[in-house]
This record gives sequence, structure tokens and C-alpha cells, in this order.
Amino acid sequence: MSTNNVHPPQSYHDQVVLVTGGTKGIGFAIATGFLAAGAKVVVCGRKEPEALPQVAVNDEVNQAHFIQADVKDNDSINTLFLAIKEQYGKLDVLVNNAGGSPFALADKASPRFHESIIKLNLIAPLTVAQHANQLMQAADGGSIIFIGSISAMRASPGTAAYGAAKAGILSLVQTLAVEWAPKVRVTALSPGLVKTENSHLHYGDEAGIAEVCKTIPAGRMAEPEDVANACLFLASPQASYSSGCNLLLNGGGEMPAFLNASESK
Repeated sequence: MSTNNVHPPQSYHDQVVLVTGGTKGIGFAIATGFLAAGAKVVVCGRKEPEALPQVAVNDEVNQAHFIQADVKDNDSINTLFLAIKEQYGKLDVLVNNAGGSPFALADKASPRFHESIIKLNLIAPLTVAQHANQLMQAADGGSIIFIGSISAMRASPGTAAYGAAKAGILSLVQTLAVEWAPKVRVTALSPGLVKTENSHLHYGDEAGIAEVCKTIPAGRMAEPEDVANACLFLASPQASYSSGCNLLLNGGGEMPAFLNASESK
């Protein structure tokens, strides 16, 4: 298990940050990281969360502002960005985090299912980014981070449409980095395996998770805070020349299968 905490590279005081899907899992950690760095953080989701990201900063509680929004619905996105513009007047950082997919083998899933997954993981982030870019171009610029996935760079059995959508994100990031430069920086962050509250759905009990961790050179899965730290870096001035890049955050990758195969003989 990671002993890392979120370590902001510098203050995000007076900056406005939107984290889509920021009410749980990786998004919750990302929102918490920016709050700890002093940012005004907006999170969105389809349902009102039981708890919001919050941190104590200088004896005051800094809590995220929740706006109900469905990133797959254009009217909902319009309402989200109107609210951000009216309340804050600007947007400095967008973390395009909302996404995901249930397990479904490609030959069993319906075309409608595939369409829905592509819409959530590729079309919706593009639409959200378009709105963010509009606000940023009209002000002092900003940073847009797309949360990708290792699934874009290897086989993704059981989540074929998801992997394909995330591969599309990597191409999209390179194009947007050209079209929206120099005021807006666009980057991708692709985590490997991340330990969240839903890890048991993919890897089983703690023993199963421990066995999976043995396949990772770092000896563990990423914690959500690892992803948050990377986002804090990518959105910072220290990463000002990183536009168009994909930061692969995978603990060294996966052990080559031939190593275990050769050792078993």
C-alpha cells in the first residue's frame, strides 16, 4: 500500500478547477489534491454525493462545490459551464476524469452498449473540453488534463470499447494541443492499475489484490493519490512544455509473461 500523500508542487490559490466525476474514486482524490493546494474546486456527477471532497487549509475547511451534471448530455454540460462562468468567471484547470465501463465481452455486447461506452469515454470528454477551452481562451488560458488508461495501449479484454475510446483520447489530446495552443495546454494522464473502493470487483479479495500487485514492478497498484499528484504536476507551471504528452503512470508496467513462463519450467 502506498504511503504517499498529495504533495502540491505549488499553490493553486485563486485558481478554479473542474474535476468531472470528482465525487468518488480517483476523481475524489484529484479534487482533494487541488483543494489541498488552495484551489476552488468544482466537481460534477449525475447524483448528489454522500460526501464531498474537503480539506482543512489554515484552520478553514476548503470544500468542493458540487454541480449536478451528466457529461453525456449536452444541455447538462451547457448548464454546468454557465454555472461556473456565473459563479467564478473563469476556469483555470479541467480534469476530464468521468468515464468507465462494466465488463462485457465484445461478441456479447450490443451495438447500443458499445455506443454508450464510446460516448461516455470519448465524445463526452471532447464536449466538456470544448466548453472549457472556450472559457480559457477568453481569459488567461489554462490546462486541460484527460484521464486516459493503460487499456489504450494494450489489449483490453472485457472492455474493448472502453480501450478503443481511451486510445482515441490519446489521439485527441495531440490534436487539441495543436489547435488550442498556445493559451491552453492539453495533456493526457494514463494510469495503470489503481486501487479504489471497487478494486474487489476486478481483482477479488485482498489476497487476489496482493497477487495482482506482484505482477507490477513497483510491487503495488497505484493509489488514487498517486494520480492526484500527477495531475497537480501536469497542471502546474513546471509542466508548461508538456502540451500534447501522455504521462504513463503504471509503476513500471507489467511483468513480461515470458518471465513467469520460463521460471515455471
